[in-house]
Amino acid sequence: MNRFKSVLLAACVASGALGVAASASAESLEPILEVGKQRTADAKASQAKIDRLADETRDLLSDYKTVMKQIDGLKVYNARLERQIANQNRRITDIDSSVAEAAVIQRQIPPLVARMLDGLEQFVALDYPFELDRREGNIEAVRSNLDRSDVTSAEAFRQVLELYSIELQYGRGIESYAETIELNGVEREVNILRIGRIALIYQSTDGAETGAWNNETRSWEPLSAGDYARAVRTGIRIANKQATIELLNMPIAAPEAN
Repeated sequence: MNRFKSVLLAACVASGALGVAASASAESLEPILEVGKQRTADAKASQAKIDRLADETRDLLSDYKTVMKQIDGLKVYNARLERQIANQNRRITDIDSSVAEAAVIQRQIPPLVARMLDGLEQFVALDYPFELDRREGNIEAVRSNLDRSDVTSAEAFRQVLELYSIELQYGRGIESYAETIELNGVEREVNILRIGRIALIYQSTDGAETGAWNNETRSWEPLSAGDYARAVRTGIRIANKQATIELLNMPIAAPEAN
């Protein structure tokens, strides 16, 4: 019994020692577990920070790529603008030169218009004497515009060109009109037939007298009534649109060789 008690006492003592040792081990592990938990929490926080930084990096990279694309587009756009500006500068230079030349031309237009009017006036004086009042009046009207401040040089030049165009049309048409001419010192009412600039013929209102303008002698000359009276009468009706066009025998002056 004493041995049993001793063994039991020893067992109790050992069990107590083990309990004390286990309690001591549990107390020593607690800080370690806390450190592990803290490390885990720190690792989670670090991973969250890394994930956030990775997202921000991806956003920044996307923004960077977008900005680079915009920069490339702006480079192309700026290069095109530079070419346009260079072209506009060349045009400005050309315009400046044109303005300078236009100023010189503008100073030369009035003398040119005056010479053109003088030439046209001389031409009308030497031409067949048809519608002289109108043609000479048009020339004087344009000449008077040269001294008007409200008529530009360009407008005066345009008016002269219009007179030249009118004179050009006279050479292409046929017309008839009533006119008073002087025959043998007596004024007579006659019908005039103008065929371009190749013939200017008169016929009395009763058809008894027929004649033509001789531009060399600058006078009216009678024609044989039997040869031209009927043809001239028909020509007058054609010019007045009272008859259809047909071939007519007219007194046309033949050109002379120089």
